[in-house]
Amino acid sequence: MDLGFAGAATVVVGGGRGMGFATAQCLADDGARVAIVGRSPEVLDEAAADLARRGSPDAVAVVADIGDDAAVQRVFADLAQRWGGEINALVNTVGPGAAGNFEELTDQQWQQAFDAGLMGMVRCVRAALPLLRQAEWARIVNFSAHSTQRQSTRLPAYTAAKAALTSVSKNLSLQLAPDEIMVNVVSPGSISSEALQGWAQSVGVDGNDPYALMAAIDEHFGHPAHLPRAGLPAEIGPVAAFLASKRNSYMTGANINVDGGSDFT
Repeated sequence: MDLGFAGAATVVVGGGRGMGFATAQCLADDGARVAIVGRSPEVLDEAAADLARRGSPDAVAVVADIGDDAAVQRVFADLAQRWGGEINALVNTVGPGAAGNFEELTDQQWQQAFDAGLMGMVRCVRAALPLLRQAEWARIVNFSAHSTQRQSTRLPAYTAAKAALTSVSKNLSLQLAPDEIMVNVVSPGSISSEALQGWAQSVGVDGNDPYALMAAIDEHFGHPAHLPRAGLPAEIGPVAAFLASKRNSYMTGANINVDGGSDFT
């Protein structure tokens, strides 16, 4: 399916690995120019080379800490110069946070969770908005988490930050509707990411086996999906890519669960 990305200018924050990389691959496959933003030069360079091989006409790796507002402003100023002052799609996928019960988390860990899970997105959207407004069409996609709807006692700070991100995204969808800039949220369920695979290994489970991974999630958290396995990053990318695309012409303010089935309301 042609998503309308041919020649479009797109940015994926956290696009060097995992679900962000899977999203960037979908954009590249459809002919978009893709900038991937992250902190690891080696990871980003390897990912950008893959995107170029897939057909991205100007795949670029951008090393930046989105915890630094000045650095974020420089990223989008440089992209504006590189791409003629406009961006069609911004995808924000980052937002790790410390795990721990409520009593265990320090003030610093709460602050870090909100800085990564909410404020990174805020900084990137704020810097990108002038470029999005200059484009013929523009979309914003932010990654939240299924834990905002099915709580885990080990993730109170991370979940609170992602709930805040979801709320801000809904507010943005209202504010930007007159500009026809669509803002949507993707809430992944249990996806076989590096972090989840690392946790699986810590409890003696093969994190590369999505069935064993889901069985471990059921055992330790009581939160199994309806499907008997964990999801894969490649199953998230196409959903985010559609929401970020020109083909998405009438969906905004939505929170899309990609979770293998659940009892979410």
